[in-house]
Amino acid sequence: MAAPMSTAPAIMNAPSALPPPLSDAVRRDIATPAGRLALWSAGDGPPMLLVHSINAAASAYEVRPVFERMCRTHRVYAPDLPGFGASERGDRHYDVAMYVAAVEASLEAIGADCGPVAVDVLALSLSSEFAARVAAARPERVRTLAMVTPTGLDRRSASLRAPPGTDREVPGMFRIVSFPLWSQGLFDALVSRRSVRYFLGRTWGSKAIDEGLFEYSWTAAHQPGARFAPLAFLSARLFSKDIRDVYERLAMPVWVPHGTRGDFRDFSGADWTAARPNWRLQPFESGALPHFEHPDAFEAAYRAFVASR
Repeated sequence: MAAPMSTAPAIMNAPSALPPPLSDAVRRDIATPAGRLALWSAGDGPPMLLVHSINAAASAYEVRPVFERMCRTHRVYAPDLPGFGASERGDRHYDVAMYVAAVEASLEAIGADCGPVAVDVLALSLSSEFAARVAAARPERVRTLAMVTPTGLDRRSASLRAPPGTDREVPGMFRIVSFPLWSQGLFDALVSRRSVRYFLGRTWGSKAIDEGLFEYSWTAAHQPGARFAPLAFLSARLFSKDIRDVYERLAMPVWVPHGTRGDFRDFSGADWTAARPNWRLQPFESGALPHFEHPDAFEAAYRAFVASR
C-alpha cells in the first residue's frame, strides 16, 4: 500500500457537468484525505450508506434502486468515490488506502449529521473490500454490512492471506496502461458506447441491461479526468491480497446477495462462511446487480436483513 495520504484539504474541481445520479438527492461536497467527495443524501430515519462499485464508468447511479427505496424510511447517503462521478478526478495515486479513506470520511460525515450511531452499510463488488476494511477496523461504526456480489469470495479466496495492506497490482501494468502516448486512447476505447454496453452485458449475463445505467455510465466516463482511477483499477492495484483475513474478522451481521449469471457468479470460495453465524449468502436469479433486475425482492430481503439486527 502507498505511503499515507496528506490530510490537507483537497483542491476542488470545477463543478461537474454530470446530471445528479440519484433522484431527489441533495449533494454536498466534503474535503477529505481522499480528496473532494460528492456525497448525496435523502430521506429521514436511521442512517444508511450505499457505496458504488469500481469500474471504468462507475458512479453512485449504480445504487439508485436501493437508494430510492430505502430513503422512504432511512436517511440514506451515497458518495461518488474518488475519481468517479462528481468527485475529484485528478491525476493522483489511486490505491486501496484512498478508497478506505473515502468510506471512512463518508461515515464521519454521517456521524456529524446523525450523531455517533452505527450505520447500515451496503457496498457493491470491489467496494465491498473497502467497506469490509472499515467495518473490521471500526466495528462500532458499522451496524450491518451488505456486500452485493463482492470480490474475494471466488475460487482464489483461500490464497488471499498476504501481509496486511498488500494489494494485487500486476508489476509494470500501471506503467503500461498509463503511458501518456496511449492512455487516453486506451481509455476511450474501453468506454465507447459499444464497449460500455458490452461490459454491462457481461455484468448482467444478458443483453437486457438497464438502459438508464448504460446512458449514465457512458456520460460519467466522458468527463474530464475520467481515466485516472480506472487505470489504477486495470492494474489490479485496488484489489487487496489479504482480503480473506479481513472478511474473517467481520463480527457484525454480513449479507451477501449475488447473481447467478454473467462474469461475476463464482462464489465457490465462500464455503467457509457457512460456519459463521453472522454471514448469510443469498443468490438471486440475475447478473451481478440484482437490485436492478429484482428491485422489489431485493428491497424486501435487504429490509429483512437490516431489521434482523
